[in-house]
Amino acid sequence: MVSVVERVLYSGRTKYQEVDVAVNDDYGKMLVLDGKLQSSTSDEFIYHEMLVHPALITHGNPRDVLIIGGGEGATLREVLRYRSVRSATMVDIDGEVVEVCEKYLPEMHQGSFRDPRTRLVIGDGREYLRRTDERFDAIIVDATDPIEGGPSRLLYTLEFYELARSRLREGGILSTQGTSTFYNARTFATIVNTMSRVFPHVRGYQASIPSYISDWGFVVGSLGRDPASVTPEEAEARARELGLPELNYYEPAHHPHYFWLPPRVRRILAEERGISRDEEPVSVY
Repeated sequence: MVSVVERVLYSGRTKYQEVDVAVNDDYGKMLVLDGKLQSSTSDEFIYHEMLVHPALITHGNPRDVLIIGGGEGATLREVLRYRSVRSATMVDIDGEVVEVCEKYLPEMHQGSFRDPRTRLVIGDGREYLRRTDERFDAIIVDATDPIEGGPSRLLYTLEFYELARSRLREGGILSTQGTSTFYNARTFATIVNTMSRVFPHVRGYQASIPSYISDWGFVVGSLGRDPASVTPEEAEARARELGLPELNYYEPAHHPHYFWLPPRVRRILAEERGISRDEEPVSVY
């Protein structure tokens, strides 16, 4: 997936996974979990901006945001760009990964763990949702792929999305990473199908991420506006009102265009009928 590793900054194993932070001439610092690249300093902005901003601009006034996963702190960084946000709760199951990222990847979190609006909870994101009586304007799921035996597989099921919906306020929105639309297009389609059972407006979209050597999928489910119905003019106005600075990838003027998918992916979406459930959760193929 990447070229030669120049040096390893950290290598270890937590209760849940193998963790490596390495440096590569092409991609800079890289976070690798269980041998799979998660983020690189050269292009992580593409993934994190596209995970966060289509959802929060669609919502229009995010105040309380829940992040499930996101150990690097980069999703948190993007959420905190909004001056409307008064609280950002990040729940990650692996506290050791968070500690490693805070120490070795300051380029990614940019001090977001220390922001006074941040509340960091080490624990299972789904269990947190089950126990809390809080309500959120947005839930961002920045979890690892649904790998068989992995810690995130039950964060892509019908039961999880039903639980998440119950913790959203009126007009709330949920965004999740949706795996590779090239290598795992049917998994992506199953996630879209599953969320469509729970949310009235669901849109899948993708972005090309060089270090992944693939287009990468994202899925957003809204209780309010259809994300694709937000016009460029509306998106630009919302970005100004919310204090969103100029970014590196997401651009409000192109907001509705991000929801275009190529013909191959659209065909697979039309063909796939699978629903991910707790008793038979989807996994990457």
